[in-house]
Amino acid sequence: GSSGINAEYGWYGWTHLFLSHHICGWNTFSQGAKEEIKKRDSGETGSSNTEDMMLAGRDINYFVGVFTMTATWVGGGYINGTTESVIKNGLVWTQAPIGYSISLFLGGILFAEKMRSKDYVTMLDPLQIKYGKPLGALFYIPAFSGEILWSASILAALGTSLRVICGINDTASIVVSAAIAMTYTLFGGLYSVAFTDIIQLICIFVGLIFSIPWMTGHEAVTMPLRSSNLTMFADQDQDYSKFYGELEKDDVGIWIDYAIMLIFGGIPWQAYFQRVLSSRTVSVAKT
Repeated sequence: GSSGINAEYGWYGWTHLFLSHHICGWNTFSQGAKEEIKKRDSGETGSSNTEDMMLAGRDINYFVGVFTMTATWVGGGYINGTTESVIKNGLVWTQAPIGYSISLFLGGILFAEKMRSKDYVTMLDPLQIKYGKPLGALFYIPAFSGEILWSASILAALGTSLRVICGINDTASIVVSAAIAMTYTLFGGLYSVAFTDIIQLICIFVGLIFSIPWMTGHEAVTMPLRSSNLTMFADQDQDYSKFYGELEKDDVGIWIDYAIMLIFGGIPWQAYFQRVLSSRTVSVAKT
């Protein structure tokens, strides 16, 4: 633990971490550099270097946009948090999947077209234009705080995952991963982030499928899930009350409060509007 590397899996873990991040980071950096060179060779000068870095030159197509928008929400923090919520509070209190889905729908209907059509760079631009720079700077504080805390949850999820899989210390894996992510983002901009999102989503999908045999065979999993033939355990009493959870009458107000927070709180995020504003067209942004 405190030595930083688990003795049994240390070398394997560090080798896996280095190779996976190096290959992924180099591919995404190369893609970002390739797109930048292509834009320069084609003589495109319509957008500033800042927009090229932050918004990928507003050239994200539908395919990449769907992947990067989905991966922005469905990350390590989302997967771990959803699982933890089901285990601790039950399915009825696991509101993030539905709440964030509704928030994305509302964001696309209410804000995406207006924001993209006016070529804003950040979600705070319309507020700064209307209320001035001093208030715009004030609005930046909660937005910045939210992004920092969300990034911390993502890195924490990565650290715990690598600790379980590779035996690497949380702190070491978080520091190395954050440094690599900052490097390819600094040089490749949103292009690198977008293509990393594609790889991330594919890895999550494949990884969750591969984990099913080990999950269903674990002693903590209830018996019916260990076989596709659910009727073979029909004579055994299974208590699913903890899985589904309970919603008491006195807790309805709290449940509604959480739902409203997730639905409307899932809209004002720079990471979300960055994907919207980087879309190639208004229709892609809405979709």
